[in-house]
Amino acid sequence: MRTSVAVIFQSLMIATAIIGVANGQGVFNDGCYCAETLTGDWCGNRTCLAENGITFDMDVAHFYHGVTSGGLERHFTYAGHGDYVTNVDFGKLGVQEGLFLKVRAEHRFGETINPSTGAVLPATVLADLPVADSEDLMLTNVLFTQFLNERTAVFFGKLDTLDGDANAFASGRGKTQFMNSGFVVNPIALRTVPYSSLGCGFLIMGEGGEPLFNYTIINPRDTANRAGFDELFADGVAMSAELRLPSTFWGKPGHHLFGGTWSSRDYVALDQDPRVIFPEVAINETQGSWSLYYNFDQYLYTDRCDPSKGWGLFGRAGIADDKANPIAYFLSLGIGGNNPYCGHRNDTFGLGWFMSGTSDQISPFLEIPLGPIGDGYGVEMFYNCEVTKWLNISPDVQVLMPARQEVDPALVIGVRAVMQL
Repeated sequence: MRTSVAVIFQSLMIATAIIGVANGQGVFNDGCYCAETLTGDWCGNRTCLAENGITFDMDVAHFYHGVTSGGLERHFTYAGHGDYVTNVDFGKLGVQEGLFLKVRAEHRFGETINPSTGAVLPATVLADLPVADSEDLMLTNVLFTQFLNERTAVFFGKLDTLDGDANAFASGRGKTQFMNSGFVVNPIALRTVPYSSLGCGFLIMGEGGEPLFNYTIINPRDTANRAGFDELFADGVAMSAELRLPSTFWGKPGHHLFGGTWSSRDYVALDQDPRVIFPEVAINETQGSWSLYYNFDQYLYTDRCDPSKGWGLFGRAGIADDKANPIAYFLSLGIGGNNPYCGHRNDTFGLGWFMSGTSDQISPFLEIPLGPIGDGYGVEMFYNCEVTKWLNISPDVQVLMPARQEVDPALVIGVRAVMQL
């Protein structure tokens, strides 16, 4: 029963793809692999809906990764993640100008390699979302946004936070750029901000339509697998704020993001969170927690024909309250972007290093089930190849040095395939 909804949904997608191909709207449209999505234009209905304010962005990501040396177990596993997003523009529908609705349904399936590495940060974080031990289809976003003018908007509803801490070369929800949690977001903020819960806030847009500042108030408990209305703010409140400033060093675009989180929740144990891997152990009771973080991206090269493509440097840093947060500080650096060679400019690559500092206040509690604890380190390298407009395949190599000192460094090798439906 737990997989029935997801299986039915995927079956419908496959059936739609077959119908699209049969009608010349899918994979082999115009005799080549040029369709933007696997299921095509749905006999013209997809374009018609988009013109009237309703768009569908759907994909399925497949992960086949293995620990080839070190770690806790040496084997390969297969896992996947389905992401189905619907956006509604009520202005185009003639209902309310400036009102938008975003609905995200997602599920995971298979067995991930994450527990086998021995590392704190998951090697393929997306494959464990939204809930690591469930394959049910879940609503993690039902978010209304109302623009008050061209640059200011308010939002409310259920929202997921994986798109926060945006970075040009190290974000992408774990399906378009890096896969390790340490390069998708800054893990320093994950203790205070849940993956998906009810909340509200406002945002201010900058020049060029990019978010400049956003402020969010959210329920501090994760409710990805339930509505959450009956427990709204029962355990306190969590807040986050981010300011992302554009820059133009050396005449090339870049960004500097400054963020902070705070929660009034009482912390008495480490929660089971798919974005980090810690045992559920009791800790000293602490009221409230906070984190501060920073990231930057800076292009060193941009394509003359398409300035949105290029490559450059990125980095992250953060500190947190070490009484409640098992990660006291975090650092990462790397390089990423698009392949500059003609014919491969839609391909992307990345090479990054991170260090995750374990809290001295919490490590004694972790040493009981895990043994001696130190700091964790990791390196990841990937190349994302656009095989067709709807299919990207990414070979991936990671070397993870777990915080668990009795566990040898894990060499993780694998591949990711993402299909746009």
